[in-house]
Amino acid sequence: MEIKTLTFFSNYYNHHQKALCDEWYSLLGDGFTFVETEPIEGFRATMGWGKEEVPPYVLRTYTDNESHEKALRLGRDSDLVVMGTAPEIYIEERLALDRIIFRYSERPLKEGFIKFFIPRLTKKYLHLHVRNKKKNIHILAASAYTAWDFRKMFNSYPGKCYKFGYFPVHMEYDITRLMDRKRICADRETGDADMPTILWEGRMLRLKRPDLLIKAARQLKAKGYNFRLTFVGDGKEKKRIGTLAKLYGLSDITTFIGFLSPEGAREKMADAKIYVMTSNFLEGWGSVIYEALNAGCATVVSHAPGAAPWLVRNEKTGLIFKSGSVDSLAGQLEKLLREPQLCEQYGTAAYEQMSRLWNPSVAARNVLTLADDLTDGRPCSIKEGPCSPAGILKNNWFPS
Repeated sequence: MEIKTLTFFSNYYNHHQKALCDEWYSLLGDGFTFVETEPIEGFRATMGWGKEEVPPYVLRTYTDNESHEKALRLGRDSDLVVMGTAPEIYIEERLALDRIIFRYSERPLKEGFIKFFIPRLTKKYLHLHVRNKKKNIHILAASAYTAWDFRKMFNSYPGKCYKFGYFPVHMEYDITRLMDRKRICADRETGDADMPTILWEGRMLRLKRPDLLIKAARQLKAKGYNFRLTFVGDGKEKKRIGTLAKLYGLSDITTFIGFLSPEGAREKMADAKIYVMTSNFLEGWGSVIYEALNAGCATVVSHAPGAAPWLVRNEKTGLIFKSGSVDSLAGQLEKLLREPQLCEQYGTAAYEQMSRLWNPSVAARNVLTLADDLTDGRPCSIKEGPCSPAGILKNNWFPS
């Protein structure tokens, strides 16, 4: 069956979804609709979210009853429905007809299995997942740990989880010029083209663990390595990170920049040789990992975020450290500081991987291919990248 109509339900339209949606619109034209079910959250608006021009494929259900009724019809009649964070009312009729649905899901138990025993959440999970495990529902997993969480939930969706994620816009670079740009920026900022600035971006929250980078930098500075640190973002932890930088004698090499626009944040990545992502298991996906790899950074990431196991091939497209471990992070960063040529080697491989495999264009096409396969009763024909089968991965995995 050829998919001609696809409706994507989610809470609100934003820059993390725009590129993927644009690709679906390019492939399907008016056969694609993004259904937005609520206005964007205030705190995200302050970070530059929600400023995108609203394209013609967006349908806002909260503006009038006619839009709501149209969304209900789309949920029932579309060839394919992709269901993100949105009210189940839009697919109730479709479930009764047992028509194909892709649930777009991060890991449901990132706070731990204890969530399943909170009565309100138990009722929700039983209603959404366990009772529908034999329905024609498949999972587009926005975390390498999603399949494991659903297995713990009474083996929901067995063999029906597929690799996915979030797909910000893919930036096109001439890789040779991009690496030259990074050397020029290093020379401008530090006076040495080989001395890197280590970049961290995001909301400065406890779950994102920006303190790990400061503590690792202290170890590296004590060993005599030269580098600079740049933190982009704001949040409750910013004051504490600034205090730690002073306490550890790192103030002279540390720069703090407030929130940048999504475009400005991507430009900073294109300038940087090394990008560090330190979040713990409360980080569902970690789109900055995608963006840093696309920007040709030597990317050093915690093993906890859902994007890390799929996007970062350890010692090939980046480095993975053990979540929460200062020593592990410092050890991985030391490899890059000791052998500066690795920055370009990993960054080049990362950019090439994202251009070939992990980008919105490939993801959009693969969703349609997967839906065609499943609708026609064929096994998944996609062997790697988005929409390839997602195996079981537990929290305690770590690259050998």
